[in-house]
Amino acid sequence: MNDLYNIFLILVFVFAITVFILLFFISAPYGKFLRKGWGPVVKSKWAWMIMELPSPLLMITFFITSSQKSSITIIFLIIWLLHYLHRTFIYSFLQSGKNKDYPVVVAAMAFIFNCINGFINGFGVFHLMHYDSSWLITVPFVTGVFLFLTGFAINKTADEKLRQMRKNNPGNYVLPRGWFFEYISCPHYFGEIVEWLGWAVMTLSPGGFAFLFLLLPICFRER
Repeated sequence: MNDLYNIFLILVFVFAITVFILLFFISAPYGKFLRKGWGPVVKSKWAWMIMELPSPLLMITFFITSSQKSSITIIFLIIWLLHYLHRTFIYSFLQSGKNKDYPVVVAAMAFIFNCINGFINGFGVFHLMHYDSSWLITVPFVTGVFLFLTGFAINKTADEKLRQMRKNNPGNYVLPRGWFFEYISCPHYFGEIVEWLGWAVMTLSPGGFAFLFLLLPICFRER
């Protein structure tokens, strides 16, 4: 299992660099970049739910099978699920805009990535890393929790503002105004980066920093 963890960890960094380079030449075919020629499609709401599902399931599995269950690991589990239960079962069906087509090949790649990401974070935090109760008062933990909750609030607020804007302007392309949209083009992605920076800092885990590194190509695409 440790060997598989190391392989997956390396794969995430290689995948992040590869995707970053490819996105200079190819726009990922979903959302406003959706186009023909990428095979069969499914509706985006179902695609989101299915491809995000491995992240909460694997984290729960590795927590249950871990020998070190403590207040700190319970907090880590709650924090991870705070994001992924919402992203998997709520955000998927409350997305702003229409229930557009989503290429199966893209959803499949995202599903595979979430399996790998759930593995390196779940196995890494609950089976390889070791935390005692004193970790609760350390600078990394306190700082990380603050960053995660701040990013979570920004991410969810931005999603809600976009949802309301599109609801009030059906069929029209409208540029968001006000709040963080006056300073950055995609505050929902900015919030997610802050979230996972917080996770990486609070756990000081290789998997956490690998996941953060992977978000860079997403930011490039949504610039």
